[in-house]
Amino acid sequence: MGGMTDPRRPIVAIVDNSIDPTIYRPVEHWSRYLNAPWRAFVARDGEFPDPAGFSHIILTGSESSIVDREPWALTEAEILREAVVRGAAVLGSCWGHQLLAYALAGEAHVRRAAAPEIGWISIRMDRSSDLLGPVGTTAFTFSIHYDEVCDLPAGFEVLASSDACPIQAFRFGDKPVWGLQCHPEIDIPTGFKNLRDLVDRGFKGRNVLLAALAQAPRDSGLIRRIVRAFLADRGSQGDSPDFP
Repeated sequence: MGGMTDPRRPIVAIVDNSIDPTIYRPVEHWSRYLNAPWRAFVARDGEFPDPAGFSHIILTGSESSIVDREPWALTEAEILREAVVRGAAVLGSCWGHQLLAYALAGEAHVRRAAAPEIGWISIRMDRSSDLLGPVGTTAFTFSIHYDEVCDLPAGFEVLASSDACPIQAFRFGDKPVWGLQCHPEIDIPTGFKNLRDLVDRGFKGRNVLLAALAQAPRDSGLIRRIVRAFLADRGSQGDSPDFP
């Protein structure tokens, strides 16, 4: 973690939800894009940030399932609710996106996907946002998920979708709280390595993983826009939301 010398700069907590760091190293992937002080917390080891100590929180993906939740995921959900009440800016990716929906809307709003969405995909911007860009535009990015967010209630704004996933991105009301089903932080070389490692380890969905490896990869570099917009939003206290 870099030195925290400028109080005007955001201070970022990266909650590392990985299970096997020999396959998936999300802190390494996200931190390369952060031009701000940051500190990592390993959720599987029971490490979580104090919401009072960070202006921005990134929730990474995970090999875990949001449907069959680990005990530490429940703890993380509680801390996440407190962070949102305090006005922190929060960004969840993949499993982190699903955890946001679970924590803020309830377990009825996460489920198994009808089919896994793996490889380089095209996402459509259904609403304009600083985070993802103008409505009607598309971008290519890496994806690997077996679960998904569904049927979000009032108070959530769906920002993007794909052919296989109706909720690729959302914002929670007017708060600086966003979920992204994709993995914009995983570049093309990292994506190929991740897929090969999963195949070598006998991870579920071998045929889908092999099909993704055979793809011609496309990455629009959306991560830079996402991180820039996320860090620019300093959050606000606002009204306390109601959680289920």
